Amino acid sequence: MAAEKKDALRIVFMGTPDFAVPPLEALAEAFDVQLVLTRPDAVRGRGRALVPSPVKERALELGIPVLETKRIREDELAAIREAAPDAICVAAYGAILPDDILGDRVARLGCVNVHGSLLPRWRGAAPIQRAILAGDERIGVSIMRMAHDLDAGPWCRQASVDPADKGAEELMDELARLGAAELVEALHDLDAGRAVWHEQDEALVTYAKKIEKAEMRLDPADSAEANLRRVRAATDAAPARTQVAGRGVRVMVARHTETDIDAGAVVVKGGRVLLGCSDGALELMSVKPDGKREMEAKAWGAGLRGDLTWGEA
Repeated sequence: MAAEKKDALRIVFMGTPDFAVPPLEALAEAFDVQLVLTRPDAVRGRGRALVPSPVKERALELGIPVLETKRIREDELAAIREAAPDAICVAAYGAILPDDILGDRVARLGCVNVHGSLLPRWRGAAPIQRAILAGDERIGVSIMRMAHDLDAGPWCRQASVDPADKGAEELMDELARLGAAELVEALHDLDAGRAVWHEQDEALVTYAKKIEKAEMRLDPADSAEANLRRVRAATDAAPARTQVAGRGVRVMVARHTETDIDAGAVVVKGGRVLLGCSDGALELMSVKPDGKREMEAKAWGAGLRGDLTWGEA
């Protein structure tokens, strides 16, 4: 198997966050990854320490050379050319790529990307979260050719899952692994000359702009379903937050219940914590009060006192 791999496609990979790790692992298992490009170590956490990207950390574990850069300039282009890739593969790299590497001048099979949506729906920065917020019935990945315009290239493979009641982080992990498998198959198709490319219908394009913290605030004037979607779409960078009895809290897990409660009211009864919405209620299952660790809503609700209403102050 090892000998077969050494005769396989030569790959240059570009990626940065957790979403890009499964594609890197799949490529390293199937092909010969010559070089990994990722964004530089970033300051994270309360300790303000420099932390490597998940892709850098995994690439070094796999023994693959890593080049850290925010931009692809002449030196980086030279390193990519020196790697003599058959294909350049991208997954959530986080930087604009120069036109020089988008065609087949550097890699004979071109530059392909794992994008977390069913293109042409949700081009842009936050496709998975936007799909959750919109209530999409299917959420998926596309293997697309990189193009000059944002996520505008044709796609050759797509796959999807039922989001059900999954949160953004769980879906990101599931779709990253699905995208990794589709990427490997796409490269086999490209190498064999059997890939079929589908141009995107511009009339169906939607854009997934970055999620702002303000739009993730829970609101008693909205439906329980709209608030629940915020909870499921939440991440550490954009959490689903509100105030309950005057205290700030992040809602980690919740569910929709048809219980009839006035919008803005809070009911704590029988170990349940219910927030009244415009229709029905949001039942809190797990919360993270400001300044505290995540806990079961039942335990947190037992300590609520005073004006039992909710919403932004």
